[in-house]
Amino acid sequence: MVKDRSARQGESKDDEIATFGGGCFWCLEAVFQDLEGVKQVVSGYAGGEVADPTYEQVCTGSTGHAEVVQITYDPQQIGYDFLLDVFFSIHDPTTLNRQGADVGTQYRSVIFYHTEQQEEAAKRKIQEIGDEGIWERPIVTQLEPLMHFYPAEDFHQNYFKKNPFAGYCRAVISPKVVKFRAKFAEKVKQ
Repeated sequence: MVKDRSARQGESKDDEIATFGGGCFWCLEAVFQDLEGVKQVVSGYAGGEVADPTYEQVCTGSTGHAEVVQITYDPQQIGYDFLLDVFFSIHDPTTLNRQGADVGTQYRSVIFYHTEQQEEAAKRKIQEIGDEGIWERPIVTQLEPLMHFYPAEDFHQNYFKKNPFAGYCRAVISPKVVKFRAKFAEKVKQ
């Protein structure tokens, strides 16, 4: 398994990285950027066969990549289990290759683990959620080792912050952010 730990602004040697896909990366990015202990969120692509894909290529569904966010966080401030709680609360992990109107393998629910500890934590969380019966359908979230992460084009980074009044942001992202802030108010950045 390859750990993509390129030098990132504000990252220390004690920081850890999580990589999640759950629909459009703009939605995930907007939520995770709001969490205390999260230092950076980068939208990108993982899980495919094409090196350094473009957004247009990924949108065809033919590259095998998922739209993902890669989260750099301080484990002293926020744990991986908590990131999983947020992840599973902001998307539907029971719809295969779909989130709302976004359809295709690029929108699949997937956790790309960086370590065996992350893999085990994700398995436990999926089992726990399944046992709780929160969802009527089975969870289809995939678990895969992260092999490569490719940052998306600059246009996609900080999309919600740069375009809060765009139609997609108002109709889809804003309601997710509001729901997240209400549920996890104690962990929202001030």
